[in-house]
Amino acid sequence: MQEMVSKSRIILVLLGLAAMSLLKVASQNYGDALTKCILFFEGQRSGKLPSAQRMTWRKDSALHDGSDIGEDFVGGYYDAGDNVKFNFPMAFTTTMLAWSVLEFGPLMGTDLEHAVEAIRWGTDYFLKSASVPGTVVAQIGDPISDHNCWERPEDMDTLRTTYVVNQTHPGSEVSAEIAAALAASSLVFKTSDTQYSEILLQRASSVFDFANNYQGSYNLSVGQGVCPFYCDSNGYEDELFWGAAWLYKATNDPKYWDYILRNISNSASSFAKRLNSVVGNSFAEFGWDSKDAGINVLVSKWVMNTPNENPFIFNADRFVCSILPESPTISVTYSPGGLLFKPGGSNLQHATSLSLLLIIYARYLEQAHRVVSCGNVVATPARIISVAKGQVDYILGKNPLGMSYMVGYGNKFPQKIHHRGSTLPSIDNHPGHIGCHDGTPYFESEDPNPNVLVGALVGGPDNSDQYVDVRVNASESEPTTYMNAPFVGVLAYFKSLQS
Repeated sequence: MQEMVSKSRIILVLLGLAAMSLLKVASQNYGDALTKCILFFEGQRSGKLPSAQRMTWRKDSALHDGSDIGEDFVGGYYDAGDNVKFNFPMAFTTTMLAWSVLEFGPLMGTDLEHAVEAIRWGTDYFLKSASVPGTVVAQIGDPISDHNCWERPEDMDTLRTTYVVNQTHPGSEVSAEIAAALAASSLVFKTSDTQYSEILLQRASSVFDFANNYQGSYNLSVGQGVCPFYCDSNGYEDELFWGAAWLYKATNDPKYWDYILRNISNSASSFAKRLNSVVGNSFAEFGWDSKDAGINVLVSKWVMNTPNENPFIFNADRFVCSILPESPTISVTYSPGGLLFKPGGSNLQHATSLSLLLIIYARYLEQAHRVVSCGNVVATPARIISVAKGQVDYILGKNPLGMSYMVGYGNKFPQKIHHRGSTLPSIDNHPGHIGCHDGTPYFESEDPNPNVLVGALVGGPDNSDQYVDVRVNASESEPTTYMNAPFVGVLAYFKSLQS
């Protein structure tokens, strides 16, 4: 698997690390955390599990997904502690795994193989999801039916409804994010599996064309299937820009770069207004819903020190200033113990996603011999990296409670996470069917979960650094794939500083 990263990229990574040598650390075992962070994805797998499955308490599940419309949509990931396959956050998860490997693959050692396997589990499913021309699968599973039960994925008898977007009922955000995931992943396989890489790239291009030619939000097309769970709250245009940016990176085809430049100059575009605005905080947002900061950081590498710098570099710098604790324009808050907070639940998604962007942008700045100016405060690449390191160390146990928020890492970690498969006895220990409401006593139990979902990041503590280890508090105790995915790259980076 190491061959997938060219020697030139390895040299660039090592040069960047040399410049950051003052950041060498020994406070956490980042290598152990990386291994477990990647292992977590095996616990979220849907479909027919491979013989090499390492998280053995999980078994085959949802083997008939898509059969309600006569198709095979088996595979993919459950997004969190439930048994629904929400393709919008799943695609973002896959994009983040791919970006982590593209930036830090040479630093992962033996974990690289498993990271690539995690990507392929997602892309194999997305190739199926976008296999019917003019349609894209947005989701599998009725969330109302699913959330009404506390049931193992292996026992599911809830509605496995297939939600599809098409030309008359579009879903540009989910389609464009799938295009981004496929394009980014095509680069991961470019040298190790050329044929597969080409298939991913061709499908990414066709899915992007569908998303762009038939514009509209899946909020309306899928409705209560995704809302209020994964409603797109800020429009789909950021996903179109994001998809175009990844396709440009993967193909170097100028039509995708022209698409970006043409649309940011379109005064009628709501996203162009956001991108070019000097007011508001959209430039500081990044996650499964909003791609603004990610677009600016991704594009910054191509435009830094060129006439096309702005608005990308301007906004990427503003993003850094919105997070830097000493910045006069900070827009996030920090707990007394130092954890970054933004509005909304599952707060660690912000700490991991924004930390990945900080590290990637800091490396780009270092290579370009640049710093970020936040008013009269200067942020060097090393200082930016140190902010991300503070978040990583907090998550792994350097916090007021001395608790790791990664399951299975350290001596003290959450025991009663909000996760159906982890909470209920495994098929090995309880072969009999556990029905929809038969799992309720396990949910209400005060006992630790019988199956350890190793590597899972939970939502994390409140803004006073307090954490109550109970399943009912899903915003703090539920893991999600999109919290772990960016953390893979973050941990790989800090692992390299301990070698």
